[in-house]
This record gives sequence, C-alpha cells and structure tokens, in this order.
Amino acid sequence: MDTLSLYADDCFAVRQAARHISKLYERHLSEVGITPTQFSILSTLDRAPALTMQEMADAMVMDRTTLIRTLKPLQRSGLVSESAEPGNKRRFRLHITAAGEAKLAEAVGHWRTAQASFETSFGEQEAARLRLELFRLTGDHTAR
Repeated sequence: MDTLSLYADDCFAVRQAARHISKLYERHLSEVGITPTQFSILSTLDRAPALTMQEMADAMVMDRTTLIRTLKPLQRSGLVSESAEPGNKRRFRLHITAAGEAKLAEAVGHWRTAQASFETSFGEQEAARLRLELFRLTGDHTAR
C-alpha cells in the first residue's frame, strides 16, 4: 500500500490548522457563552442585516441544515430572530436582535484578544497573508 505522508496532505493540514485556531477562539469566546461560528453569524448579521437563510449559508460556507442547527441556540437565547419575507412565507430573513447586538459587543473584546494572541504567535504580517490566501481560496473577495 502506498501511503501518503500527512505533510503532503493539504486537506489534513488545513483542517488541523482550522481546529487549532478554532480552539483558541473557542477558549476566549466561551467566556461570553458563544462559539466562534455563532460570533461569525452575529457579526455577519450586524454588517449585513436581513440576510436570507440561503445568503447566510453561502456567506458561512455551510449547508442550510447545518446553519439551522447553529442558529437554534441563538434564536432560543433571543440573539437572532427570523421573519418571513412578505409574499413568500417559505423564505426567511435573519435579524440580529438588540440582545444579539449586546452579546456581540460583549464578545468583540474576547475575539480581539484571541486575534491578538494568534497574531503574536504566528506573526501579524503572516496572519494577514494567510487570511488573504484563504479568502482567495474560497473566492471571498469582500474581505480585501
């Protein structure tokens, strides 16, 4: 059997790095009771209010089923609400609530601490280059 070295496996390297970085952000954001994905949802809705479920799923690069599972705790906590689109009761728009804005404001400092920690250990310029390359890879040109 011809085995591939893990050091030549791009998927493994990216997933391992993502888990490593996610743990750092999870540790800091857990102090305010949200996950990095929930932080990203709140942050996205704060910047782009009233996204449809599909638009949010596309922005988060996740399928709608996973998005719905991730949204449920945010909705139960009153941080995100949804409303049916007029004339199309099957199409929902997502909204950050006042409580969601307050939670996001509380979480931003913890996110900044995690970001600074990563940039200190990895290098600020290296982190910026990495972000650009990852956004280039995913085709997200809004990040520039």
